[in-house]
Amino acid sequence: MPVARNGDVEIHYELFGDPARPTLLLVNGLGSQCINYAPEWCEMFCDEGYAVVRFDNRDVGLSSKLPEVDYTLADMAGDAVAVLDAVGVERAHVMGCSMGGMIVQRLAFDYPDRLLSVTSVMSRTGEPGFGESSEEALTLLMTPQPPERSAYIERQVEAHHVYGSKPEWLDDEAIRRRAAAAYDRCFCPDGIVRQMKAVGRDGSRTEQLAKVDLPVLVLHGSRDTLIDPSGGRRTAELIPGARYIEIEGMGHDYPPPVWRQWVDAWAAFARSAAA
Repeated sequence: MPVARNGDVEIHYELFGDPARPTLLLVNGLGSQCINYAPEWCEMFCDEGYAVVRFDNRDVGLSSKLPEVDYTLADMAGDAVAVLDAVGVERAHVMGCSMGGMIVQRLAFDYPDRLLSVTSVMSRTGEPGFGESSEEALTLLMTPQPPERSAYIERQVEAHHVYGSKPEWLDDEAIRRRAAAAYDRCFCPDGIVRQMKAVGRDGSRTEQLAKVDLPVLVLHGSRDTLIDPSGGRRTAELIPGARYIEIEGMGHDYPPPVWRQWVDAWAAFARSAAA
């Protein structure tokens, strides 16, 4: 099992495609394990000419659990760099969803020399008034995960119908399969709480975003109620030269019907960034 190390923290990672090609590092959101990035989706980026690395953030999946450590998003960005070191990649394209978008923003501040480009997806700047959750979505986010496997799985289905994509794009059985796989691989609700605290400690990134000097793409779904699209729009507004794409009908998820549009948009952006 490949593991990167950031001090005493072990980070599980997985590689797709030819490691000699330019690398896309995928960063997960709150409580999300690397398996949330479907292999079929990762392979679509490989087909565009990239190696893809996905990894478990600290406190989820097969990475270290840190019950007695107060950490920050900067520490989590350091974990991502440790993964790049482990796979022998000097500079990479990075893409993060939700909390992962906040982590890649932090990478742009602290490790710009390790990045080829930055893609922040369904994320926000940390400022009040931008990217806020709807009342229903916030209630779901703040309610502890049920410990029973069947209840946990049904909670994920319920959540997707609150903040996910338009109903015709939602496949409840597929959501159940993914939720079951995640539960069986690692159920660590305390880790989610610690990640939430790390997000809270980071505060507003407004001033630092305005100083980013890298190619940046910002993606957001028009139906996102967990992080309102204003979070993505504000992110793109602050970063000089950032490109913003809002995917109509997408929520705080990435259902298969949006994969082709997402990959095509990102590949075009990555090619322009390399040029």
